[in-house]
Amino acid sequence: MSENIKQLKTRIKSVDSTLHLTKAMGLVASSKIRKATERMMKGRQYEAAIEQMIGTLASSPECKNSPFLAVRDTKRTRLVVVAGDRGLAGGYNANVFRLAREWEDAEVTAIGKRAVDRFGGEIIYAEKFTYDQANAMAKTFCEDYAAGKYDRLGILCTRYVNVMTQEAYIRWLFPLQKDELARAHSVVFEPDENTILNTAIYEYVAGTLVAAVRESFASEVAARRTAMDSAGKNAQEMIDNLQLEYNRARQSSITSEITEIVAGSGL
Repeated sequence: MSENIKQLKTRIKSVDSTLHLTKAMGLVASSKIRKATERMMKGRQYEAAIEQMIGTLASSPECKNSPFLAVRDTKRTRLVVVAGDRGLAGGYNANVFRLAREWEDAEVTAIGKRAVDRFGGEIIYAEKFTYDQANAMAKTFCEDYAAGKYDRLGILCTRYVNVMTQEAYIRWLFPLQKDELARAHSVVFEPDENTILNTAIYEYVAGTLVAAVRESFASEVAARRTAMDSAGKNAQEMIDNLQLEYNRARQSSITSEITEIVAGSGL
């Protein structure tokens, strides 16, 4: 009986340590959510603006022969896979990797420590991802696509719906999609549409990369807070159950000791 009580005390102490850890990680995630979502919204706004301009350029007849609009047989795909820097974020990383398994033949560039661990490459942290890094990647991606080294480019990232919901999806960049509505707009580009497109394409890819990584990081932080809240509730429930079991064992032990004392006294 005493051995069972000792084991229960050890388990309670162990689960209590886990509870303190989950609470701490949940607080850290909560403190990051506001800043992460603010950066995400700025990234979305910039992405929408540059995407509108590129859509207008892509719809221009002068750009119809641009290599970035060329539709080829989709035999060679390049994906930028954006995952988390750390684990303990619920299904965040698992959802990304589950979708990535559907594109096993794709050439992968990984962003986020967990993605690099899985696919290899230079370690690039999602939380610290900079525009300079995005610009360097954009230059390589654009030059390789123009040279015909692959047939389409996509970013496998996570869409932030709300604090409770995040969805893994693929954002396709190349080939460019024409904005059919933009044809009706009388926009004049100088010196000409094709020159502007070839110049702005790097900014488009870099801006989209930054926006995707920021949104993915906001999703990671939100998923971690939700996961830690759930883990904390489960740990507290486990402690309550173990404490009840411990109290019952203690009560049974005390009753047994009293019975032995009474029996030994000859009463």
